[in-house]
Amino acid sequence: MTAELRREGNPSSLHAAGRRARRVVEESREQVAETFGARPGEVVFTGGGTEADNLAVKGLFWSRRAADPVRRRIVASPVEHHAVLDPLLWLAEHEGAELEWLPVDRLGRVDPGDVAGALGNDPDSVAFVTVMAANNEIGTIEPIGAVAAEAARWNVPLHVDAIAAAGQLPVDFAGSGAATMALTGHKIGGPPGVGALIVARGVQLTPVLHGGGQERDMRSGTLDTPGIAGFAAAAAVAEVELGERSKRMAGLRDALVSAVLEAVPDARLNGDPDPSGRLPGNAHFSFPGCEGDSLLLLLDARGIECSTGSACSAGVSQPSHVLVATGADDDSARASLRFSFGYTSTMGDVRAVADAIGPVVERARGARLASARRA
Repeated sequence: MTAELRREGNPSSLHAAGRRARRVVEESREQVAETFGARPGEVVFTGGGTEADNLAVKGLFWSRRAADPVRRRIVASPVEHHAVLDPLLWLAEHEGAELEWLPVDRLGRVDPGDVAGALGNDPDSVAFVTVMAANNEIGTIEPIGAVAAEAARWNVPLHVDAIAAAGQLPVDFAGSGAATMALTGHKIGGPPGVGALIVARGVQLTPVLHGGGQERDMRSGTLDTPGIAGFAAAAAVAEVELGERSKRMAGLRDALVSAVLEAVPDARLNGDPDPSGRLPGNAHFSFPGCEGDSLLLLLDARGIECSTGSACSAGVSQPSHVLVATGADDDSARASLRFSFGYTSTMGDVRAVADAIGPVVERARGARLASARRA
């Protein structure tokens, strides 16, 4: 990526510099496709995961509705990232989409039987189904294979947000049965601001951006050659190191879960408690009697960086929609923290959290009690 930042060339131009940049883009497209089990021609580069999700959600709805105006229903899980949820709500408010929310269990997992039930009730009216590969907040892995089988049974396209899963779990677009799949660079060690939507052959999308007709008319705009090169380089490393990296992160995660539950016995691990059913790099807890924001700031003061939910919604004081969907009350949903591990994480990080979490929780509980007494 650094090498490309020193060079010039618009990959849409026909001169020598443009052709050189185009070669970098196409070689990067081949690498991203190889890593995620797709054909190069199915990879559409975007400005990140949010744009990829928006292109899939809006593009599928508009395209399917244009082909048949009765296709207004969208079947979706309620624990999706806001990059999917907010476009869905926008389509409902502005474009007449009819949203049908799938139930999830207390672990945040969709039941494929509920997908079958939703689709079996007038499948011709369904524009598409959307279920993420793994939850970005609580780490639960979704049964995408079974969901895709139900969607295929009724000939309904499935969109999969695989952003949280990529780099931690094997992601195979061809084997998933999805019509579209969103990815982003920074989740696998690449640069922020570049992503991709994989679009299966034969799937029609109405573009969100119009202009120069880049990316097969699906995503107009000058391509970010350095960012795409960085995304591809990260994908290549992630592909080679996936097994070892996931195993190491899972070990750190399990050590952290044990340490936190020992230090704070009434803390609750959210998501699937079975290590095989959650992301290797995710540990999500609720701490009764605390405010998540207070915990976050107290830990941050000790050099420990965590999150109260999705980083994209950080600073928004509201309970996690994911935990609420699993049946948690607002207090529990507000008292949660997510600890994420990556390829730079170490056992020293686990020990730092283990040493800090008990005193931090005690201080946060005291502050909340004092605030309640003043009120």
